[in-house]
Amino acid sequence: MRKRNYTVSCLFFSLLLFVSGKTTAQINSDSALEEISSIEKKSFSRLLAGNGGAREQAYTGTVASNNFDVNFYRCEWQVDPNIRFIKGKVTSYFTITSSADKIVFDLSDTLTVDSITWHGSQLAFQRIGNDGLQLVFPVVLNTGQRDSVSIYYNGVPRNFTSYRPFVQTTHNGAPIIYTLSEPFGAKEWWPCKNGLNDKADSIDMLITNPPIYQASSNGVMVQESIDSTYKTSCWKHRYPIASYLVAMAVSNYTVLKDTVLIGGKVMELKDYVYPELADYFNIQRTYTKSAISLFSRLFGDYPFAKEKYGYTQIGGSGGMEHQTNTFLNGPDISLLEHETGHQWFGDKITCGSWHDIWLNEGFATYCQILFNENIDTANYYPILKNITRDIIKSPVSSVWIGDTTDASKIFTTITYYKGAYLLRMLRWKLGDDVFFRAIRKYLNDPLLQYNFAKTDDLKLHLEHESGQDLTSFFAKWFYGLGYPSYNCAWTQNKNNWVRVQINQTTSHPGVSFYDMPVQLRFRNNYRDTLITVNNQQNGEIFWINPGFTADSMSVDPNYEILAKDRIVQKIPAKSVTENEIKIYPNPAPDYLNISIVNPTSTQIGLRLYSAAGQLQYEFNKLLSGRDEIFTIPVSQLSRGAYILYMTDSKTLNIKKLIIR
Repeated sequence: MRKRNYTVSCLFFSLLLFVSGKTTAQINSDSALEEISSIEKKSFSRLLAGNGGAREQAYTGTVASNNFDVNFYRCEWQVDPNIRFIKGKVTSYFTITSSADKIVFDLSDTLTVDSITWHGSQLAFQRIGNDGLQLVFPVVLNTGQRDSVSIYYNGVPRNFTSYRPFVQTTHNGAPIIYTLSEPFGAKEWWPCKNGLNDKADSIDMLITNPPIYQASSNGVMVQESIDSTYKTSCWKHRYPIASYLVAMAVSNYTVLKDTVLIGGKVMELKDYVYPELADYFNIQRTYTKSAISLFSRLFGDYPFAKEKYGYTQIGGSGGMEHQTNTFLNGPDISLLEHETGHQWFGDKITCGSWHDIWLNEGFATYCQILFNENIDTANYYPILKNITRDIIKSPVSSVWIGDTTDASKIFTTITYYKGAYLLRMLRWKLGDDVFFRAIRKYLNDPLLQYNFAKTDDLKLHLEHESGQDLTSFFAKWFYGLGYPSYNCAWTQNKNNWVRVQINQTTSHPGVSFYDMPVQLRFRNNYRDTLITVNNQQNGEIFWINPGFTADSMSVDPNYEILAKDRIVQKIPAKSVTENEIKIYPNPAPDYLNISIVNPTSTQIGLRLYSAAGQLQYEFNKLLSGRDEIFTIPVSQLSRGAYILYMTDSKTLNIKKLIIR
C-alpha cells in the first residue's frame, strides 16, 4: 500500500465484552450476563496466560511512563479487511509533567516501528520490556512543556486464541477487520498509553481502506473521500477517552440512520451492520431509544450528545461499549441495555483500577435492572430472582477485586450481579431521590466526569448527599463476603398489632450481621400494605400496626436486599381475652413484670403500696394497643406483702404481692 498523509479528528468510544452468544431479538437477561462475564474472563485469561500457558508480558497492561499526559491523538490507519495487517501513523500531543529526556509509550513488540519524528527530525528510540517503546530526546523536556511526536509503524498484530484485540475474519463471505481492546489490547495495534490513568482530551482518526468497504469508529465522521485506490474517512471525537475505548471496524457495512431527542435537541443514531442482517438489526431501534431516554432522565443527558450513538456489527459473540459506538454481534435487548448504560458508567466515568471494575460492570448491569423496572416490566422480578440465585451459587468473593492478575476474580458473576445489587441496596437504603441525585453529582463531578474514578469517589458523593456514614455498608457489602438469610416469626393481637421478630444468619463468618432497612408486607383478601423497619441487630423485635387483621406476612417482598432465604412463620396468638393482665414472678425477688395482652385501654397507671399503706412506686403510661410488658424494680424494697393498684379508663385492679 502506498503511504498517504491525512488529518482526522474523532471522538473515543468504549467497548465492554458483554456477551450473549446469540443473535436473537431478546434473550433471558441473566443467561446473557453469565455469558458476558464468562467471555470477558476467558479474554482476560488469554491475555495473562498466552497460547503456550506461560504468562504474557502483556499482563502488565502498561509500562508507559508517568512523566507526561496525553492531550490529543491524531491517528492515521490504513487497513484492508482481506489482510491481517495495519499500517499507521499516530501523532501524540502531550504535556510534560516531570522534566525528562525520555518518555515511554506502550506498543506491541510484534509491530515494526519505521521511524519517529519530532519537530521534523528523526528521534531516537528503543524497545524495552513488556511492550515498551522508549523515545529519547536530544534535550531535556521541561515540566509543563507541550510537545508532540509522530510514530510510524506497521505489522501484523498478535492473534491470541480468545483474547482478540485485532480481528480479521469474514461474515457471509465478506471480509472484516475490527478491534476489541479491553482491557490492555490497545497497544496491540496502536502506540498509546495503555493504562487506567490518562485519557486523551480528544482524538482524530483517519481510516484508509479499499473503496468497496466502509469504516466505522468513535465520534462523528466529518469527511469521506474516494479515489480509484482508496477510501478515506475522517472521524472526530471531542470528548476525553481511555485508550481501550478507541476502536475501528472495516467491512461491507450498510449504514442505518435515525435520531433521538436528548435534552431537547436531536441527536443522530447511526448503525453499521452487515447488509444481510440490516432488516433484522432494525428491530433494536425502539429499545435503544427507550434506554437512552430512560438513562438520560435518571442520570443526566447522554454523555456524548454533541456527537452520536450507535452500533457496529462484528463477529464472534457479545459486545463492547466503545464510546459513542458499541460493537456487538447482534441486537439482543439485554445486551443493548447493558452497553448503552456503559456510555455513562465505563465511558463518561471509567474505573481507575481493575480493583474497581464494578463501577463499570455493576452499574451497566444495574442499568439492565432499571430498564426492566421501568420499561420491560414483565421481566423485572424474574431477573432479580435469577440474579440472586446466581450470586448464591457462585464462589464466595467480594465485589472489590483483590487480585487483578486473576481473570477468574475480575470478570465474575459477583462483579456484575452483586455489584448491581449493591447499587440496588444503596438506592433502597438512601431512597430514590437521594440515590439518583448523588449518582448525577458523581457523574458531573468536575474531577471525575470524563475521567477515572475509584469506589471511594462514589462513596463520598453518596455520603455527602445522604448525610449518612456508609463505611459499615461498604465494609460488609463491597469488601465483605456473602449475604444474609432471614427467618422471621410474627403474631397479631386482637387490636391488629403485629409482633415481628427478625432473625438473621449470614453465609460467611466475615460478616456477622447485615444491618438494613427491611420491608414487610401484610395481606388479607381485601387489603395489602408495606411497612419498613430499620433492622439493626439479630433477633430484633418490632411492633407494627398494619391497620387490619392480616392473613400473611412476607419479608423483603420486592427483593430490595440480596438475601438467600426469606422464611416467615406465623405464631398463633396466645390469648383472645381483652386486657389480659399477668403479674410475675410472685413472689418477686428483684423485679416484677406486668404484661398486658390485647389492651383496649389508652393508658394505664401503676401504684405499689406497702402493707402499711406507704406509696413505694408509681408511673403512668400511654398505651398504643400493642401487647406491653412493664418492669418494676423491687430489689431495694423490704421483704413482705405489698398491694399493687392498676387503673385504666374503665377498671381498677388490685393485686397482692410478696417481695422476698
